[in-house]
Amino acid sequence: MTGYIIAAIVIMLIVLVLTLFTISKGYAYKHTVDALPEQNEHNGDADNAHF
Repeated sequence: MTGYIIAAIVIMLIVLVLTLFTISKGYAYKHTVDALPEQNEHNGDADNAHF
């Protein structure tokens, strides 16, 4: 019976460590944002004719 309790505690600790590692790695991820495309002020430009 004691072996089962020890095994359960070991499994819980492994899951806890993996969870904390995953959360830490997620917070360390550097997110990037694409720049907005430049828009011309004139809607009738020949450059935008293909849209």
